[in-house]
Amino acid sequence: MSRHLSLRRRLILAAAPLTLTGLVLAGCAVQSSAASTTSTTSTDDTATSETATVVDSDLSAAAVLAANADVTVVEDDEWSEADAGEIALDGTSASSDSDAVSVDGSTVTITAAGVFRLSGSLDGQVVVAAPDDAQVVLILDDAEISASDSSAITVTSADDVAIFLADGSDNSVSDASSYADDAEANAAIYADADLTISGTGTATLEVSGNGNDGIASTDDLVVLSGTITVDAVDDGLRGKDSLTIADGTIEVTAGGDALKSDQTDDVTQGFVAITGGSVDAISGDDGIAAATDAVVTGGTITITTGSDASTADDSPKGISAGVVVALDGGDVTVDAVDDAVHSDGSIGIGGGTVTVSSGDDGIHAEQRLEIRDGDVTVAESVEGLEAADVAISGGTVDVTSSDDGINAASGTASATQGGGGMGGGEQDSGETLTISGGTLRIAAVGDGLDSNGSISITGGTTVVSGPSSAGGQGALDSNGAIAIDGGEIFVAGSVLVTPTGAQQWVAATASGSAGDTLEVTDAAGTVIATFAADQGFGAVFYSGPAVTDGASYAIAVNGVSAATVTEGVNVSGGMGGGGGRRP
Repeated sequence: MSRHLSLRRRLILAAAPLTLTGLVLAGCAVQSSAASTTSTTSTDDTATSETATVVDSDLSAAAVLAANADVTVVEDDEWSEADAGEIALDGTSASSDSDAVSVDGSTVTITAAGVFRLSGSLDGQVVVAAPDDAQVVLILDDAEISASDSSAITVTSADDVAIFLADGSDNSVSDASSYADDAEANAAIYADADLTISGTGTATLEVSGNGNDGIASTDDLVVLSGTITVDAVDDGLRGKDSLTIADGTIEVTAGGDALKSDQTDDVTQGFVAITGGSVDAISGDDGIAAATDAVVTGGTITITTGSDASTADDSPKGISAGVVVALDGGDVTVDAVDDAVHSDGSIGIGGGTVTVSSGDDGIHAEQRLEIRDGDVTVAESVEGLEAADVAISGGTVDVTSSDDGINAASGTASATQGGGGMGGGEQDSGETLTISGGTLRIAAVGDGLDSNGSISITGGTTVVSGPSSAGGQGALDSNGAIAIDGGEIFVAGSVLVTPTGAQQWVAATASGSAGDTLEVTDAAGTVIATFAADQGFGAVFYSGPAVTDGASYAIAVNGVSAATVTEGVNVSGGMGGGGGRRP
């Protein structure tokens, strides 16, 4: 843990009861600047260079999806059940009335385009080996397919394949318990083609991926509807080019990633999009793992990562993307061992409800994190929100953290916060924390609002509780300027940095406990601000449009007068010889 002295003026508390009797300085450890697009790391004197992803400024789900490749899907109205050829599964063999179907022992092979209905039970394999331009539809109508040494349903060639669950049917598919390392088909349902899954009514599909993945496509994988349960030793649903869930009820238990797209050769592919339906995912590794983008515009999504599966990663994340996470709708709940929502690029939240609990960062982006709208709750985290640039312009944000509440910092790991400020080796390194709207509640054990660069508040309502003791932390802390030019900000915490900006403020030494109500009253006896503290505190700060230059204000805790202060005047015991006016 690094500690650096700061030459910057602060609102230092002289005699608060919560270990605030000395000159305690808060700050943030220096991290690398976000301005650089390359980084160099050295291990054992070997240097490597990595190039960061450059993200477009529009982080809306619509813009992200528009920039990606079109998804291939077989809609239900593109074919007719009336055209279906029948395939009767019978133990270790099968029979069919279609010339496009051949049976060799327990292997059923479909060699042409068309619609095929599969019913009965098969201890064997269904193979689609149709022409490259063929569209093949498999209707599962109370079908049970179990393969002991291969994938249960394998598409080796076709253009587009659809699996449709007949109304009222119960279907199951299971595969081998292991695969050779070089096996291409290594999932219970494997398609070397675009694959669409849909179903009507009460139809169900149960998939057991005993040897590797549950459902995998080398191209686009789309779930339009149906009730699907997947239990896989590795990944649950994997579409290499893309994975889209439009509707349906999906339950996934995976030793690896639950939902995955891992195409890295094309920047317009490798994305996961959820636009509707219900997804309940339990995974050993990431809940959603996208090589490029993870996009949610609708549906109900519940993710739990870090199960005790043998393939579990050391740092399983809830939602992880290589370029952008865009959450613009739906109801998303994540409980993750590592970051709940993570992007190697940027994250945009523009709607919906997002509720996360994390063993590390609640929501973390390497570049930009913006919240434009929606309800965002970080119920448990080390650091609540973190990115090189954090911008909050709307929505409701509620953060609880054991370290910083909101941290504008570069680098893949959050630095432990030490003494900060503009001196002592901690310079403004360019990161930004901007609040221009929305309603924010921050309860932090570390810094409440922290930036290795600057903090700008121009709108919104922000309530910061904590830290409850100094310990090198501060309620508002920045290496650069903290400019307050609008909005309202309430603080019940400890060490406070003297702000700049056009909007007036008041500050006082006043102590209390979690649940206490604080009031700021003007000279005429009018209460201009009231808020509740979520943690113990030794300092009170308020800035809002009702505060006027040079006026006197009273601070009360639970209705009992705690201090009378003058706008813009530091509390006694501040650095550089006591109190003083705002610079």
